[in-house]
Amino acid sequence: MPLVRIDALKADGERLHALGRAVHEALGETLGFPSDDLFQVLTSHDGVRGTLRYGDYLGVRRDDDVVFVGITLRAGRPDEQKRALYRRIAELAHAYAGTEPRNVLVTITENQSIDWSFGEGVAQYAPAEVDGRR
Repeated sequence: MPLVRIDALKADGERLHALGRAVHEALGETLGFPSDDLFQVLTSHDGVRGTLRYGDYLGVRRDDDVVFVGITLRAGRPDEQKRALYRRIAELAHAYAGTEPRNVLVTITENQSIDWSFGEGVAQYAPAEVDGRR
């Protein structure tokens, strides 16, 4: 159910795959998502036609191996689970893709059940009421 967007600068297909694997496994380990719940957009920016901009905000010294991870999911996870997710993504991105944890920026955007359609124009998590019933 999470939709993951990963943006990396000058990443080849192998690195993008490794980063996607890292995030997917971290979501399973920390938030309990099943292995077949896989929806990812993986994008490499060449630095010319598309790029990533970053600074040393909050004293974190990033470089051109920076990775932006955006995760959209339904609201309701406690803060400690989110903290565990951030840590695990950084650990696995380092293990699988060689990305230093300081270069992994993660954001979570939460929404509601009605905000999802997985196909066929249906809100599978929020079925329409029929005759006052769901």
